[in-house]
Formats: sequence, structure tokens, C-alpha cells
Amino acid sequence: MQLITGQLLKDSILSDEDSSIFLDPLLNEEQIGSVTVDVRLGYDFLVSVVTRKPYIELATQSGASRRGVSSYFQETRREVGDRFVLYPDQVVLTTTLEYLSLPPNVYADVLSRSSYTRLGVHVNTMVQPGFKGCVPIELYNHGNNAIELVVGSRICQMRFFKMAEDANYMNDANMRKYYGDVRPAASRADQDKDLPVLESARQSLD
Repeated sequence: MQLITGQLLKDSILSDEDSSIFLDPLLNEEQIGSVTVDVRLGYDFLVSVVTRKPYIELATQSGASRRGVSSYFQETRREVGDRFVLYPDQVVLTTTLEYLSLPPNVYADVLSRSSYTRLGVHVNTMVQPGFKGCVPIELYNHGNNAIELVVGSRICQMRFFKMAEDANYMNDANMRKYYGDVRPAASRADQDKDLPVLESARQSLD
């Protein structure tokens, strides 16, 4: 794999070719650096809330009722320039302001910009080849103080890597849980195909 840098990075994003990286809207070309591209905090947020349930259930016995994962999050929306306060030990799901479309031979790492990492906000995720949508961001405040974030601010940076060949799972729906989302989505870990298999294995031991 090859890290896309310099003029090649700029050309890949500003080009209209099908094999290029589509990222829109770019509020200015200064978002594109020599190694990374800055991306902005989006409008929509899913904020984790405390419920009467003692934990989020991912696996239950067959036929048992289970509270949906999304019910542990509250949706809220802000406009560009509005403030959003991230409290200590709080999980908030959001997206980038920009819509991203990757060719099948390019993937991206998403990292918090150092200015936000120094405040206690740490982001580290990966965007799979062929992804389309607003990039999901999982915010967590590791610090002791609440932090005021501004919608539209450059909170993360992306590094793009080109692979020698196209990803071989492009048409596998099971590998693309969050494909095409433009708003934050709650975890779909409860949909993992191995959970029923593990439950069956557990029952066989009873």
C-alpha cells in the first residue's frame, strides 16, 4: 500500500475522474495538506444516555426480548457555528460535515487533530475501500473538563492509502454495515453473524 501525499493527494481529491477521492463540500483548499486532509464536525449527534437497563445487551437467548442499541442514545442536531458540549466520559456518535466516496482501492485512517487530542478528545477509526457516506466519528472525552466543540470546525484529519488491487468484498453486504449513512448510526454489533453461532455453542454446553 502507498500513502497518498503531496500534489497526488490534492489531485486525487480535486479531480473529476471516477478513480478519484470525492470529498464535498470543501470549504477551502487549505483543508488539503501535504499528508492529511482536515475534515469538519457535522450537524447531527447521537448522545449516550443512562437508562434503567444495567448494560447494553448485544447477545440474548433465542426468543428473549432485547432493548435496541439505538435506544441508549438520544438524537440532537446543531447548525454550522453552533456549540456542542462534550462531557467527560461521554460517548457521542457523529459524522463529518463532508460526504466521502472512496474508490475500491483506497482506504483512509481518521485521526483527531492534535489540538483536540491535547484537550482529551481522541478519534481513531478506519474507512474501508469503496466507502460512500458522511464519515462516522466516535467522540469520547478522556479529560476531566467538559469541552465546547463548534459544528463545522476542523476536528479530524484523514490519511489516504492506495492499495495494489481493489478490495475483494465490495459486494458483500455483511461487510458494509454503515455504508451510505449520512447521519450518525448507533452500533450494529448486535447484528454480527457470529453471535447466534456463539449462542448455539453455549447452549450445546448446557
